[in-house]
Amino acid sequence: MLETTAEPFTADLSPEEFIRAAMRWHFSPETGSPYWLKRAAELDFNPLTDVATWADLDLFPEVSGEWRDVSVDDLVPAGLTGGHWDFQVFDSGGTTGSPKRIVESRSRRNGVLWVSEVLAEHGIPGEGGGHWLHLGPTGPHIVGRSIGLLAQLRRTFCHYIDLDPRWVKSSLKQGHSDEAARYVRHILAQAADVLSTQPVSVLFATPPVLEALAADERLLDLVRDKVRGIVWAGTSVSPETLRFLEEEVFPEARVAGLYGNTMMGIAPQRPRNGDPADAGCVFVPFHPFSRVRVVDPENPTAEVAYGERGQARISLVSRDLFLPWTLERDSLLRVAPTAAYPQDGVADVQPLTRDGGPVAVEGVY
Repeated sequence: MLETTAEPFTADLSPEEFIRAAMRWHFSPETGSPYWLKRAAELDFNPLTDVATWADLDLFPEVSGEWRDVSVDDLVPAGLTGGHWDFQVFDSGGTTGSPKRIVESRSRRNGVLWVSEVLAEHGIPGEGGGHWLHLGPTGPHIVGRSIGLLAQLRRTFCHYIDLDPRWVKSSLKQGHSDEAARYVRHILAQAADVLSTQPVSVLFATPPVLEALAADERLLDLVRDKVRGIVWAGTSVSPETLRFLEEEVFPEARVAGLYGNTMMGIAPQRPRNGDPADAGCVFVPFHPFSRVRVVDPENPTAEVAYGERGQARISLVSRDLFLPWTLERDSLLRVAPTAAYPQDGVADVQPLTRDGGPVAVEGVY
């Protein structure tokens, strides 16, 4: 089974205790990373004494842009450099420029354990339920490893059809939509080979790839015949298209969505347990290590009310990495928590657009 390591600050702590423990970890010379120990000397406050709540993270400047250039060695906490060393480096998608890079040891894997439990609530097949097929990015993107770990938790194989989202976005930005469409057909041809020869029961794909798959009669028949679980992520999808995919295209499969990115991790769809608030597709982050605030784009420290639309502002606080509040180019709705999922949810994720600003190109991931 998937090996994990306990966090130095755990989910059973109060929010204030959690943040204080995180500050001690990331800003003490014995355990902190070279990046944050150097950065602390440039701050006009002391994280060890002045940061005690999630709101206090507002004191930190926006730093994620610096992770485009910083050596990833400097991001590794000193508290994790002894003994068994198992860090990996992953890139962001590069939608807003050159990629940002993170390092990861075990914290994201702990998150995958929780995501697996949520997917089980959705009815996604478990152990003995067949292979997984991943139609999406692998390295340098973390999503491929995460999907593989979800299959591993079910003691089964994951087949990979690698997808290069940067190439597709570049083609679309240059007006070569025909090239992007040909690339998707190339991906689907490889998927057909796996589906026709292997016992695949769970499929991971993006909404654009699922729509292209639905237009291929032979491939659609293969999926309908074999697949009993579909996990989607990577691009936005309208409520109408999602309903079409769930109810008309794949009526025999359990369908669940994932929201997230390299910087914040995975926020799985909240299971629909009869609560009217879950009638749509509501995502919840890995509490308390990952948080998403929905804020006023004109005042990024002010959260919008439940049911209102705003901009995503994310934070990641784990033993491997510390990312204070940073704005993402996503527009979404803020959704109230439930008894089963006591953290805020987000819904109807769309690319953020501003009057006169550039339109984000999502491509196929």
